[in-house]
Amino acid sequence: MATQDRSSQRLPPVAEPAVEGGPHLPVGHELAEASRFAYAALCGISLSQLFPEPEQSSFCTEFVAGLVKWLELPEAVLPTMTAFANGLGGEGADVFAPILLKDPILKDNPLVIIQDLLSFSLKDGRYDARARVLICHVTSLFRVPLEELDLLEETFLESLKETKEEESETAEASRKKKENRRKWKRYLLIGLATVGGGTVIGVTGGLAAPLVAAGAATIIGSAGAAALGSVAGIAVMTSLFGAAGAGLTGYKMKKRVGAIEEFTFLPLTEGRQLHITIAITGWLASGKYRTFSAPWMALARSSEQYCLAWEAKYLMELGNALETILSGLANMVAQEALKYTVLSGIVAALTWPASLLTVANVIDNPWGVCLHRSAEVGKHLAHILLSRQQGRRPVTLIGFSLGARVIYFCLQEMAQEKDCQGIIEDVVLLGAPVEGEAKHWEPFRKVVSGRIINGYSRGDWLLSFVYRTSSVQLRVAGLQPVLLQDRRVENVDLSSVVSAGWN
Repeated sequence: MATQDRSSQRLPPVAEPAVEGGPHLPVGHELAEASRFAYAALCGISLSQLFPEPEQSSFCTEFVAGLVKWLELPEAVLPTMTAFANGLGGEGADVFAPILLKDPILKDNPLVIIQDLLSFSLKDGRYDARARVLICHVTSLFRVPLEELDLLEETFLESLKETKEEESETAEASRKKKENRRKWKRYLLIGLATVGGGTVIGVTGGLAAPLVAAGAATIIGSAGAAALGSVAGIAVMTSLFGAAGAGLTGYKMKKRVGAIEEFTFLPLTEGRQLHITIAITGWLASGKYRTFSAPWMALARSSEQYCLAWEAKYLMELGNALETILSGLANMVAQEALKYTVLSGIVAALTWPASLLTVANVIDNPWGVCLHRSAEVGKHLAHILLSRQQGRRPVTLIGFSLGARVIYFCLQEMAQEKDCQGIIEDVVLLGAPVEGEAKHWEPFRKVVSGRIINGYSRGDWLLSFVYRTSSVQLRVAGLQPVLLQDRRVENVDLSSVVSAGWN
């Protein structure tokens, strides 16, 4: 998820990389053999706990096999690590984490193991969402703040691209920055020659941005800088960021897709990041919420966030209908309607107050239209993400009302494709007008690597009202918890915050 601005946060400064002596080996190679064994075992066991499903087995096995090779462990340990990755063996993280922390390299700064795991995960120019969930898990095990992981990711990204000069810099500051850049660039080229065989990395000008500090080594230490330098030799920026670095803003719907008339990604923030957030608005209305970006102004800032602009004409009609009901009738019937909702969930049409039923036609038609279109938009979003328009990096989706319904149908569509894994990290659905039965959410487990958050409000009488003609037995996710037993699913009761619609 997004994080707050961390421009003032820095890890303890250390000396710059000693270029003259050649690059250091990545830190994982420098650990004692027992520590390397514990490192690989910790990752294997964590993967088995995070992804126990049979369809995730090949990823866990391949990840651990690659890590064994990365750490230069003897091949004889591979069967043991594979067993750990498949959930065999009684050992847990509590056994191997203390062994790692006793290593002299890690004793004073466990962050270096996170840095090494990040380097390994990015070495092929892609960032699998499952790898990031593992890294976040290990980060938590070592009690390292997740903000420092974000900082490492930013540093890795910035170390691969040219920097821009700020117009306000003095001549002396500009000269020093250029010197640091040349030194760092030379260091990266050494890593290229030693690991990548001199492979040229294509970095587009559009990805250029100021470094988060004078040089990466001053942030993460010389050993970490060496690891990033070596990874640079084989990471492919176009793979991480999509065609020509344009990312999602480069996507244009070339022709009408089914019933969809509008589908565009708009940037909420400027910049590039190794993981992205897409926010999806549920309805529009005149005034405060007339734009797709307006509801997300309070979203915690991160370098790369988008909102999806879709079917504005229909969402505006719906929003205006919602406002009509809320402003014209709320004072008369809200309390009575709320009583029915809290006591009975979704209730039959005949039990609703007559004053509310008389204006049902104001909302029924636009609601029905948007229900259908949100499902189509969700399916189209699924195929955009499956095609890696965003590049090969984790995506977090967040939406409210019909925006949450877009996400629901996106996940549903992705779950039907065999290459759906490793794309979505987290999803947040707020007030979702979708099925709340656990069986309908079960397929999402193979699509979402991290968390599936269902924010609901038992007192959302307006959501209950638009479902009044449905079966009384129907469970709606936006009104109650989704009872799926899975470590991914988190139900958040927002009843004290939301009483009538997500506004």
